[in-house]
Amino acid sequence: MLKWLYYNLYQRFKVLKLGAPVASGAILGGAIGGPIGAAVGAFGGLFKGADLPSQEELVKAQEAYKGLEPELKSILKEEEITSLPKEISSLRQAFEEILEGLNIKLVVLVDDLDRCMPDTAISTLEAMRLLLFLPRTSFIIAADEKMIRSAVRSHFSKIQIDDELVTSYFDKLIQVPLRVPRLGVSEVKAYLILLFAEQAVKKAVITQEVLDEAREKILETVKKPWLGGLKEQAINEAFGASSNSLEKQIDIAEQLAHIMATVEQLAGNPRLIKRFLNNLIIRETIANTQGIGIAFEELVKLQLFERCASPRAFEFLAKKVSESDDGKVDFLIEIEEKLKSGEDYESPDQSWKDPFIEEWLQITPLLSGVDLRPLLHLSKDTIVSLSSVDELSQEAKEIYDALLVVKSSQATLVTKIKSLHEMEANQILIRLKRKLRAQEWNGNSLQGVLHVIRAYPSLGSSLTDLLEEIPSSKRLASFVPLLSNEEWAKSTLLEWSKDTETPKSTQKAINHKFGGQ
Repeated sequence: MLKWLYYNLYQRFKVLKLGAPVASGAILGGAIGGPIGAAVGAFGGLFKGADLPSQEELVKAQEAYKGLEPELKSILKEEEITSLPKEISSLRQAFEEILEGLNIKLVVLVDDLDRCMPDTAISTLEAMRLLLFLPRTSFIIAADEKMIRSAVRSHFSKIQIDDELVTSYFDKLIQVPLRVPRLGVSEVKAYLILLFAEQAVKKAVITQEVLDEAREKILETVKKPWLGGLKEQAINEAFGASSNSLEKQIDIAEQLAHIMATVEQLAGNPRLIKRFLNNLIIRETIANTQGIGIAFEELVKLQLFERCASPRAFEFLAKKVSESDDGKVDFLIEIEEKLKSGEDYESPDQSWKDPFIEEWLQITPLLSGVDLRPLLHLSKDTIVSLSSVDELSQEAKEIYDALLVVKSSQATLVTKIKSLHEMEANQILIRLKRKLRAQEWNGNSLQGVLHVIRAYPSLGSSLTDLLEEIPSSKRLASFVPLLSNEEWAKSTLLEWSKDTETPKSTQKAINHKFGGQ
């Protein structure tokens, strides 16, 4: 395949080499030189007039053809050159002569090479090697080095290749490596405010002239980080009188810059930051279309949490909002007050033990007094994906299987359930309750349910409703010792003891336990 490619390229370059004087003459407006130029002149003379060509013109055409014949034969002959090194050498020589003849420099830009499949990426690099180190040629490759290194390992997977060999491979291809540094806080801040300003121009809040002038001043400031970086004062001065119209956006950029530059999920990546802003704009448009009254800065803050916090942390917040009557989360009030007074951060859930969340909580606006339901409605793509999945993790499945067969109280099993998120524990509880109904209220299934309640007592209320479903004839005496130590079950057991439909053995067990209350 490679041999065919070289031969094909070689033949094409020979055609180009032959046509180079034509192109050069046509471009510069001068006479066409070389054998093909003579042929063009001679054959053109044959058909100048309506009369038949003269003997002199026929002789000139015949001589021109003789001069062109060797070049044409070398192109049209079917016999291929069999030596690959000679083919490559001839190709390079022909290409060099073409560039020299046209008096031009060739610069090839190769972008997004890291997005190609490994074999394609390496084949492209190998093809470029063919023309490397030629006079008048340069190749500029833009790619993620980690991805290309991975492609090298994948391509040469059948042989042993270590990091040193991969580096050596790169060094032979790339003479001048230029690594784009990660954006710092000032650069991210500048990028954010300029993106916000572009939206302000579209909304006719500021003019394009104001943006252009501000961009020039902001970028000039960012170029000199040793002078203290991009401060709010410098941004206000850049926008001049129009800074008042962007006060909210400037404040948001000030607060978000540090997080977006440092948090792992964004890491100062301009593409991810732009995507974040695009998503904001889409959600703001949806809110306006549906008549949802929200503050832009609140939307920014919640989306930042959705983007950078773990799925479990976002799920925990969504659950607390859904449990609230007014969409306000009580635990946020306590946390925000403690942080304002300088106290240490205490996470309300294991999933909230995250330095990002601690920093996020201190960004204004504070959300403790905000109805978060409209904001979560705009995040419903995430909420749906979290709530619609009834699948259990591998760890939860193992715990569920153990609860199906457990016959006595086991503290270690309760500890394992506590290691799960409450929402996943609730999914286990739902499955166990289904099983309990299907088995017509078998005592063994109830034992498993009680382990979940001991791990998460807040789920006990749902089991109270379940006990009320049990037909009176199915209220077994064996349930009493299981339920009697559970505070949430006491009132239900006492009602059973007073119900004449409850089996006598069960009434006797309840009265014995509670002393006839």
